[in-house]
This record gives sequence, structure tokens and C-alpha cells, in this order.
Amino acid sequence: MTRAHFGIDVLLADATLQAQLRGRRLGLLAHPASMTAQWQHSLDALAQVPGLQLTAAFGPQHGLRGDKQDNMVESADFYDPRHGIRVYSLYGRVRRPTDEMLAHCDVILVDLQDLGCRIYTFITTLLYVLEAAARLGKAVWVLDRPNPAGRPIEGLSLRKGQESFVGAGVMPMRHGLTLGEMAGWFVREYSLAVELQVVRMARWDDAAPDYGWPAGVRSWVNPSPNAPNVWMARAYAGTVMLEGTTLSEGRGTTRPLELFGAPDIDAGRVLLEMQRLAPEWLMGCRLRECWFEPTFHKHVGKLCHGIQIHTDDVAYDHRRFQPWRLQALAFKAIRRLWPEYPLWRDFPYEYELDRLAIDVINGGPVLREWVDDAAALPGDLQQLAEADERAWLEQISELLVY
Repeated sequence: MTRAHFGIDVLLADATLQAQLRGRRLGLLAHPASMTAQWQHSLDALAQVPGLQLTAAFGPQHGLRGDKQDNMVESADFYDPRHGIRVYSLYGRVRRPTDEMLAHCDVILVDLQDLGCRIYTFITTLLYVLEAAARLGKAVWVLDRPNPAGRPIEGLSLRKGQESFVGAGVMPMRHGLTLGEMAGWFVREYSLAVELQVVRMARWDDAAPDYGWPAGVRSWVNPSPNAPNVWMARAYAGTVMLEGTTLSEGRGTTRPLELFGAPDIDAGRVLLEMQRLAPEWLMGCRLRECWFEPTFHKHVGKLCHGIQIHTDDVAYDHRRFQPWRLQALAFKAIRRLWPEYPLWRDFPYEYELDRLAIDVINGGPVLREWVDDAAALPGDLQQLAEADERAWLEQISELLVY
């Protein structure tokens, strides 16, 4: 089977591209999944290229090393003794790169493995880097990587005025773009005058389902601590909404963000109600009633009754699987079965203090209002989501480079 070459691999093999970087100070934005095909971290690999001058590095949420487990757990700046450079945290005292940070580089190389979901904060960090680079006259090179969720688009779009660190722009939950393509959308959407270059992947698309992850060709490395495998990445556009609820999303288990549940629900009844309400929203995967006990986070030490979403066998259908609708339907089923269930979790979420977390996650209150409205049917949400999905597809059609 052909070997997939991501953007970092193309750069390391292309002397012409390297020549464009010689004589320029380079900063690298990376995390633990920033690995080359030769199984080196991108920081180490770039440091070995003759003539390239690495002068700074940057870590997004969870850190350059990926050691921070939860949201709103910040990382500090530190000095890298191996390469003799400063590593700046973009999820610590600041979330936007400062002028002082970028004074150390002329080009920012971005090598981040994304999950293809609006709420995953790496795309917001990319936007902040592009905006800072435009302001300061720096260049940005995105070393592209696959969107493991592939091309499918799903979910309501963020509503204007609802932007946040988990909502960088008016796009649906599952956006269908690679990080390089997203950079192009940001430049166009926000009229950024920035030198942007996307180092495209090569020999990759024929090994991946619908431009998703080339399973069996490249190993998965966690881009964040609770993103342990491709199956989680497939489900994430739906299961991430659990962070705004009192239900466990499986943090503190070995299958975070692939399952959900709580000590005080009957998951079997939930599944039957989901199947009754909108069976077409449950296609492309297997759903299994299960029990689990989180070792940390929500419901720690309590036996939870839940449902696991399986996308790891022949039942998985890349085009029919709709994780956002599936999870929304689970909320609706719970609300119908137990109208007074305290579903929505009220707590500070990604530095947003005046909105419910579920609304921050969904880019507005529409999803929550649909769940809580006893008269609202699956078809009502379907109509709203389809309109947003069509509009997004029209927006991005000219930006697709694969």
C-alpha cells in the first residue's frame, strides 16, 4: 500500500521548498501528533535540516507535549534544552501570539493534527496565528494533514455574534476541511493580508476513506490526551456536545468521547427512544448498551449506564454516519423520557462565563432549544441543519485542494 506523505514529509523531501525558508527565522506550532513518516517529531526533524533556522516553538491547547488532560488547564512557556529555543504556550497566559513571541520568527510553520470539528481549538489557534502574522508582516506555512473525519459536513452553523475560542467562525460543527483548506477560508473570510503557503499532502488520498485518515498506512498519535484513536475522531463532532451536559463523555475511561451515560439514566430506554424518533440518524455505526465507571471527571467512581458508538468494523459507513445528529437525538430522547432531567451543565466553559456551555459548543442556543421544546420534532432540526450544511458546502467548494 502506498505510504501517505503529510505536509511535513513533503517539506522534508523537497529542497526547493526548503530553499524558500533559508535565511528566515522559523517558529513551529506543533503538538505530540506532529510526527513525520520516519517517526520523528517535526521539531526534531526540522532542526536536523541543514540551513533551516528554528528560533521558537509554540504549543496549542494541551501543550506542545500534550500533557494537559482537560479544558481550561493551561500550559506554561518553557525553554527547550535540546534545541536551545523558547517554547511559547498559546493556551496559558495568552491564547493569541503576542508581538514579543513573534519577534523571534519570520515564518510560522503550523503542523497540527486536527479532528475536523469546529470546536476543536486548534483551528481557532490557527486563526489567531494568521491574524497576528497579517498584523506583523510574518508568513504562515501550514504543513497539511488529513481531516480524520473526512469530507462529510454536518451540523448547525455557528450564529453570528456567538464566536468563541471553540467557535472561530460561521461554520457547521463538522466542517470537512483540512487545516490547510481551513487556513484558506480564514484568509478569505476575514480578508487577511498574509503570506500563506499550504504544503499539500501527497500519495495520501488513495489510502483514505473519502479523504479521511489513511488507516493502516499511518499510525495515529493523540493530538490531545482524550483523542486516542480514529474512532473517537469520527464520533467527536457529536460526542463533544456532551461536555456541555451532565452526562459523562467517557473521560476517565479507556474510550473517551466514544460513549456517553450517567448513573441515573436507563440507556436501554434511551436507545429505544432514539430508534423510534429518527432511526435514519443512527446509520453507519453500531450502538451498544454498556456500563462504565469513570476514574476521574464527571461521575467519578460511579457506575454509569450508557451507550458506546462503534465505528471500528464493517458496519461503519463514512457517508451515512451522522455523529452530530446521533448525539442530538440522544439528548432529545432523554428529555422526552425524563422531562425534568438536569441535562445542561452550567459552568465556565473555555473562558465563556455568561452562556451555557452547550450554547457555546453549538455556536448558539438553537440545538438546546430544539431539545427542550416538547413539540419540536427531528424533522425540524433536520431542516435547519440541512440549510446550514448546503450553505457551507457552497462556501468551501472553491477552497478544496484534494
